[in-house]
Amino acid sequence: MTPLSFLVLTDHSAHSAQNSVYSLINTLARDPRCRHIDVASRGDARNRDFFDGAGTRVQGFRVKSELLYRPDGAHFSGDLSPLDPADYDVVWLRLPHPVDTARYASLHRNGTIVVNNPTGIQETGDKSFLLNFPEWTPPARLVHSADETREFARQFPLVLKPLRAYGGQGIVRVDGPDDPLNLDFTEPYLAMKFLRNVSQGDKRILVVNGKILAASLRIPPPGEWLCNVARGGKSIGAEVEPEEVALVEALAPELLRHGICFCGVDTLVNDEGKRVLSEINTLSIGGFPQAEAQTGRPILQQTINELFSYCYDHLTR
Repeated sequence: MTPLSFLVLTDHSAHSAQNSVYSLINTLARDPRCRHIDVASRGDARNRDFFDGAGTRVQGFRVKSELLYRPDGAHFSGDLSPLDPADYDVVWLRLPHPVDTARYASLHRNGTIVVNNPTGIQETGDKSFLLNFPEWTPPARLVHSADETREFARQFPLVLKPLRAYGGQGIVRVDGPDDPLNLDFTEPYLAMKFLRNVSQGDKRILVVNGKILAASLRIPPPGEWLCNVARGGKSIGAEVEPEEVALVEALAPELLRHGICFCGVDTLVNDEGKRVLSEINTLSIGGFPQAEAQTGRPILQQTINELFSYCYDHLTR
């Protein structure tokens, strides 16, 4: 197979030593199917025009040796060269929210493979996308007003999720119809049944090119119901349950149809003790080196193998 060229677009200003991008880039760079790999950062002021949509070229550098995290971000702010994303076989988006996906859609239309597909990120990143899979989720619906929310809350406690929020932002718990709702309903919310078994943990399943690679369980801290590691929770390696395998097998064709190669599928335990779908994350999924350490399996190389399989399947030029 013909080796492919890659441009990774990231934002080093948001990185930590735990960021997966370094391990993924290094594994990709060592693979003989990679012709070369260049990297550019939204965190460099010289790239402001490009990431704001006003420029066609981005300043970046070629990966020629092991790329390691550095707190000063020296790799990304040194001697850079102008790069044209249209010159690459693959543009790999490793950007945190917020991302103007329309900025990268033109690259996809011109024959460059963009991972994940920008239009797919836009469509699947809306929480209402979960409503396409009612057999796999807790009871859920869109609510457009406080009255609609109170009516739904007569059945069971709810969690309200802003459709475009991320990282747990803006989530509200509604325990019943009499709870105060001081919310702006300019945009609807996804209302989903609150699951009393949430303390059993939020499981993140890493899925690449439709294949399950690994999973981790995020346990909320005592007295909390949001599984937020930054607020005192913990993350441990986990096995994938049979119902989760079936769930991913149902989701994968639809996600691939939208051009989603990398995704994180999140599950919670429902009131019957079965794991059900709570979130689908399709932007800058992390946790790959941690999964390799937890499982002892070559998760990073498996990830890159699936990336190449996806790219070769979608190559048009």
